[in-house]
Amino acid sequence: MDLSCFSQSYAQARQKFLEACSNADLKVESHLHPLAGKEGEELAIDVALSGSPCAANLLVVSSGVHGVEGFCGSAVQVDHLRDRNWLRDSHRENVAVLYLHALNPYGFSWLRRVNEDNVDLNRNFNDFSQPLPVHSPYRALASWLVPKRQPPTLLSTLGLAGYALRHGPKALQTAITSGQHIDPRGLFFAGTQPTWSNLQLRQIIRRLGSHCQRIGWIDVHTGLGPYGVGERIYKGHTTSNDIARAREWWGPQVTSSEDGSSSSAVLNGTLDLAVMQECPLAQYNGLTLEYGTKPGPAVLNALRADQWLQNNPQANDTQRTQIKRQLRDAFYIDSDDWKRRVLEQAREVTAQTLKGLSMT
Repeated sequence: MDLSCFSQSYAQARQKFLEACSNADLKVESHLHPLAGKEGEELAIDVALSGSPCAANLLVVSSGVHGVEGFCGSAVQVDHLRDRNWLRDSHRENVAVLYLHALNPYGFSWLRRVNEDNVDLNRNFNDFSQPLPVHSPYRALASWLVPKRQPPTLLSTLGLAGYALRHGPKALQTAITSGQHIDPRGLFFAGTQPTWSNLQLRQIIRRLGSHCQRIGWIDVHTGLGPYGVGERIYKGHTTSNDIARAREWWGPQVTSSEDGSSSSAVLNGTLDLAVMQECPLAQYNGLTLEYGTKPGPAVLNALRADQWLQNNPQANDTQRTQIKRQLRDAFYIDSDDWKRRVLEQAREVTAQTLKGLSMT
């Protein structure tokens, strides 16, 4: 297994993706971001379609919804694009494969989980024509969660622990991560309007997927769950028939935040909502492939540190470098054993998705 599909920066990841598409004779459509990357490089959502644009069934593999998590998802995409066997097997009359590289290119390049406006893209697919909800549990935690100094005070850490003791760990996770609209300088901010990436994604999937009868979507994430384990979290309609179909495709280990079987809390404004809205005629089968990295407290502390850095741009270069390294390490394990496990599990999931879409 060739681990060179993994990269050390967004610029390198994009170059590998574009080269892999070129070698596979796939045309790339680039949606250019208005801002530049950390190295001054061009930022873009890059789109490649393998197969007929008129295919009734569409397999989608997306990466980088959460910026810094893009190292993993990009490698999964490059690995597939370099695999001649996969390209041959996936070339079927009734199935097309869509690769969406770096849906949040700004966060990927600048080593942030969020976008240029501090918005969590995977909480941003809401109906902004309606009044935004006030997330009261987050308000109760905000003063402890977003530190005023770095490292955080013991008092703030004890405050979070106390909330967990009173309400339970799952309630704490939900309060922190479900998505909030009240604090643009806080964590898991869902925004007050559709982001650039939101609008681009809707336009792309409307054009390429609205005619489809079935869509199987694999969205690659990191940072939650046991080390190296790719949890298969179902995303889509939540009827018993839909979840049963997901387990038929991807195995009995498929989890759902809706029924409490997932390590993820119930989230608001997630990507699957946009797909179902833009492609209402399609049977939608969505999967968040979530790879574990470090223990939950370490991941949360990395996010807290990065938010402190965002709110305190006067931080010195040494502290900035340390925090960015801490954040990247929380979402990307740069070791061969983790990388092999990532690619092995991704290959299994995409093969299962291809089989599910090919069934008549």
